[in-house]
Amino acid sequence: MSKLLLAIIQEDDYDAVVTALNKEHFFVTRLSSSGGFLRRKNITIMIGVSDDEHDKVVQILKENASKRKQTIRRMPISLVGSHGLEASAAIPVEIDVGGVTLFTLPLDSIEKF
Repeated sequence: MSKLLLAIIQEDDYDAVVTALNKEHFFVTRLSSSGGFLRRKNITIMIGVSDDEHDKVVQILKENASKRKQTIRRMPISLVGSHGLEASAAIPVEIDVGGVTLFTLPLDSIEKF
């Protein structure tokens, strides 16, 4: 049986991930997507694999799309009513970015023409 892997990665990780997959003779189809939390550009890659290739692809993804810390600036929540405006500086907040969100779907077959 075959599997379809949908891996959502950050755009910054795309080149390293695809280069590593291609070196091992895995080929991908790229779909552009964007994240809901940070509203940053993501890339979803589709990879068709046999059952015995699944773990190897997962390992490549883990090695090439690692999580990392990033500092963003957030405006503090204000409790001032809708009529008043309060001036305040953005607060730096450290967040985790990167990594992989992976969906694995069963396939009846993979065909290339």
